[in-house]
Amino acid sequence: MTSSGVSLGTVGAGAAAIDAAVPALVAEKFASRLFAQDPTLWGSDAESEAAKRLSWVGLARSSRPLVGEIAALREKFTSQGLTRVVLCGMGGSSLAPEVICATAGVPLVVLDSSQPDMVRAALAEDLEHTLVVVSSKSGSTVETDSQRRVYEQAFEDAGIDPTERIVIVTDPGSPLDESSRAGGFTVVNADPNVGGRYSALTAFGLVPSGLAGADVEALLDEAESVTDLLAEDDGANPGLQLGAVLGGTSPLRDKLIPADAGTQIPGFGDWIEQLIAESTGKDGKGLLPVVVGRDEPSSLAADENLVLLTAEDDERTPEGDSVTTVSGSLGAQMLLWEVATAVAGRLIGINPFDQPDVESAKAAARELLDAGMGAADAPAFVDGAVEVRTAGPDFLAGADTLDAALQALVAQLTPTGYLAVMAYLDRLADTELAATRAPLQSALERPVTFGWGPRFLHSTGQYHKGGPANGVYLQITTVPGEDLAVPGRDFTFGQFCDAQAGGDASVLADHGRPVLRLHLADHDAGLKQVVAALTKMSGGEAR
Repeated sequence: MTSSGVSLGTVGAGAAAIDAAVPALVAEKFASRLFAQDPTLWGSDAESEAAKRLSWVGLARSSRPLVGEIAALREKFTSQGLTRVVLCGMGGSSLAPEVICATAGVPLVVLDSSQPDMVRAALAEDLEHTLVVVSSKSGSTVETDSQRRVYEQAFEDAGIDPTERIVIVTDPGSPLDESSRAGGFTVVNADPNVGGRYSALTAFGLVPSGLAGADVEALLDEAESVTDLLAEDDGANPGLQLGAVLGGTSPLRDKLIPADAGTQIPGFGDWIEQLIAESTGKDGKGLLPVVVGRDEPSSLAADENLVLLTAEDDERTPEGDSVTTVSGSLGAQMLLWEVATAVAGRLIGINPFDQPDVESAKAAARELLDAGMGAADAPAFVDGAVEVRTAGPDFLAGADTLDAALQALVAQLTPTGYLAVMAYLDRLADTELAATRAPLQSALERPVTFGWGPRFLHSTGQYHKGGPANGVYLQITTVPGEDLAVPGRDFTFGQFCDAQAGGDASVLADHGRPVLRLHLADHDAGLKQVVAALTKMSGGEAR
């Protein structure tokens, strides 16, 4: 169906899900109750959390006052020659601005890593013309706090007043809000009744995007154009329809494949990944987004659901077992997918607004930092430049080479399972590792996700731990080219990154998940070795 701002078509299991689920959603007035911010829609266990997380439904209108504030700030900063905008933030604080700016064609440097080589590279580039946006909902996110500290120090070392170069975006009353105001920084508050992954149209999405040069008023216009449609208790409501496609197939097709089929929204699959994985992956249930870029699969397994993200003028008719086409402007689609995720949560039977296992991984990382990072577990064995360790069930079965360890890991795959590659490396410099994802998926004939750490911890990290227990996990860490101290803290970025990886592995192990941990004792040699081994496993030849 086509409506103002969005277009959706579906066949197969998705179409059957719409027929089965949407009439009941219409009868109970799910859409109008959602836009009236009714917290009872997901059951009593979710009610208290939902009661403080539903303001996102009205952001297309309530965020309007930010437009003028952002425009005034941009004029002020550009007049000072500040033309390079760096965003320090994680998860919901970074993925939306990244997509907004890419779609608008304006540059934005996204620093969503604690990997010291990435942090140092961001610091080294054109500090004289750099404006930094520090975004943290809680005001206590350790990654973001560390990034803020290192930029403050860099500005001070260069004789630049940090208060003139750093803009803070946070919830009102957060520790970061209070300390930043007291320190003389520019602070923009976000709506506190919106969760991070639903915050694209709050200050978290709009401030860095607008300062970088994106037209945020047009983005709000796009969302507003579909707001009334998505609030209608009508079978043609695309939010209800897409939500049914996601969460209403029977049996549930829980591997969602958002494929770029010519969309004019670069990176939109990554934003969808966080929204859906972090919202639904809990209580042993959920939907696993498998972002494939333009690597559209030629066939689907029984647990896979393909969504083709198409250009607005693309009039193709979907074909296949469970294939859906979705198009529309960015702002309209952001609201559409948020509504659909809320609907899917209802159909699956989970609370789409909490993220318990993201918090557990954070706590485990803090424990490792507090205990000190000098005593890593001895490796099971060393192969060349790669130290091999495991966590969770013992599955090595005597393997003593990298190739054999990888084969032992994938031998744990079940017919409904998936492989998650989790790389705590430099996502800008080490891209050859990400290129192994598609060949691996073809060779294994099972979904393969790829996440850069710690970025994915705020996305698929929730699903890996809280969703169905059918994943196997490949974690890759490295020795940085040069470590970097976190000013005012007793740990370095390298130590913090190691703690995040260790905490992630320990929580996965606590959930009984098999984890193969590969540490590159020599980055360049180790990376070459791992890429070669993964390429070999996928049936190719290493270059």
